[in-house]
Amino acid sequence: MRSGFTRLSKSSKNLKRGTVEAGTCKKDLVIEISAEAVEREVEKITAQYRRLARLPGFRPGHAPASLVRTHFRSDIRNEIVQALVPKAFEDAIKEQKLSVVGQPSFEDLKFDDHQPLTCKASFEVLPDFELKNYQGLEVDEEVAAVTDAEVDEALEALRQRSATLTVVEGEPAAEGDFLTVGYRGRIAGEAAAKPREVKEAVVHIGGKGTVAEFSENLKGARVGEAREFDVTYPQSFGDKTLAGKTLRYHVKVEGIKHRVVPPVDDELAKSASDFQTLDELRKHLREDLEEAAERGREMKTKEKLLEKLLEAHSFPLPETLVEAQLGRKIERTFAGLIAQGIDPRTVNADWAKIREEARPDAEQDARAALLLEKIAEAEKIEVSEEDLDEAIRRRAEAAQEPAAQLKSRLTRDGGLDKLKSSRRNQKAIDFIYRSAKIIRKNPQPARTRQERTE
Repeated sequence: MRSGFTRLSKSSKNLKRGTVEAGTCKKDLVIEISAEAVEREVEKITAQYRRLARLPGFRPGHAPASLVRTHFRSDIRNEIVQALVPKAFEDAIKEQKLSVVGQPSFEDLKFDDHQPLTCKASFEVLPDFELKNYQGLEVDEEVAAVTDAEVDEALEALRQRSATLTVVEGEPAAEGDFLTVGYRGRIAGEAAAKPREVKEAVVHIGGKGTVAEFSENLKGARVGEAREFDVTYPQSFGDKTLAGKTLRYHVKVEGIKHRVVPPVDDELAKSASDFQTLDELRKHLREDLEEAAERGREMKTKEKLLEKLLEAHSFPLPETLVEAQLGRKIERTFAGLIAQGIDPRTVNADWAKIREEARPDAEQDARAALLLEKIAEAEKIEVSEEDLDEAIRRRAEAAQEPAAQLKSRLTRDGGLDKLKSSRRNQKAIDFIYRSAKIIRKNPQPARTRQERTE
């Protein structure tokens, strides 16, 4: 493109536009709307104001147009700009076939009486790049058989999930027990401060989420017994009202329950599954592990294929897309904290630094999304209503939310298009995977589902 602005005249001769490169994905668009077109809009909006205007000495609709223009000059000018500039911008990008990302910003507005209206729009566009080979890519895939130890581990996890709690009477609290307690805590040296008091709480002796001092001081206690001890919270403690403080707790044990884990036998199979024997349960667990391993291998292989594609394709990125990816990453971090019961506002973290450290991954995600979209377009990959409904169903199931409710919310919040785009990109990587030349390392004899169940 020549330096400066390339003027493009419309047949109406009321609008002139030009673009100039302002960066790799950034563009400036000069908009010039003819004085005649502006004057027509002035007359139109003035007439609207005149019908409703109440000016001293005139009935509504009878004030002179010139007086209405003078009295409401600022409002009329604002409405003219709002009516003409966005439409002119929309026409311009359609004419020049530009794929705009995000919202434009308008500046350098010049709007004088009986003169053309001019301004500059700054915006970003999607990068234009050529697809290189994405079919028949060669990639290694690590294959490992499910071991007996892994089956034992899965069986032990099932056994632990099947544990029951039994009331303990006359025995002291031991490691792993669950205590029902009531407690009152005061900040040391602040006798006048309101105590932290809970009438009924559960303390898991030795549990991961249990404050160590509670486990240490309540071990050996019996029902009805009260104990006092201090707890000093570190500066990094999640609850900022407690961080760095020492509290004196008075704790009374109201009840003790012991966790009983069942033995590994046929009874466990019957109570914890639909199977009648331990052998049947072990076989089922192995099949589940094999299927999970297959899904994991496929996912890792797809990641390798995507890395190969990204290495082969270099193109600029709109900052708008990178910022959107960064925003989503920070939102997921916040959601993770909230799921743990932590208020993100109380976390002592340098969010600006965290955001900047996440930038390389955000750029990679944005680049991958653009690349997969282009491949999906080249292969005419589409997402049917059935595909979309299935994706909604899976997401709703994971979130334990009715599918109809989730779909309604996604439609309302604009998330349905994002989900559809994500599903289309997933189908694109599935296409790449199916066409790839996969070299399996340490291959194991493949077994069908039917063979596994025989």
